[in-house]
Amino acid sequence: MCLGIAGQVIEILPQSTDLARVNVFGAERMINVGLVEKDRLAPGEWVLIHVGFAIAKMTEAEAKASIEFLEIMGEAFTNEITPAKANNPMVAETAVPPRLKQAS
Repeated sequence: MCLGIAGQVIEILPQSTDLARVNVFGAERMINVGLVEKDRLAPGEWVLIHVGFAIAKMTEAEAKASIEFLEIMGEAFTNEITPAKANNPMVAETAVPPRLKQAS
C-alpha cells in the first residue's frame, strides 16, 4: 500500500519549473511537480504527493477529505498505542511518531 499526502502549492520555483514549495500539514516542503506539468499548477492549488513527487492535482474538497482521513488514522493509532504502552513496558516510546506524541 502506498500513501499519498495532500499539499497546497505555495509557489512554483522560478529557477526550475519542475520544483514547487508546498504546505503539507503546516510544514513547507520542496517537491517535484514534473509529473503533473500538464496541469499548469498555480499557488493555492492542491496536489497529491508521494515520496516527494506530485502525482495528481486535487480539488480543495478532495484535499480536505484526505487530510481529515489521515488525522483520524493518527488519532486511531494514538488511541491504540497509549493503552499498549501502559500495559507493556516493552513498547518503546519511539513507537509513537513525534507528531502524534503532541496529541496524546
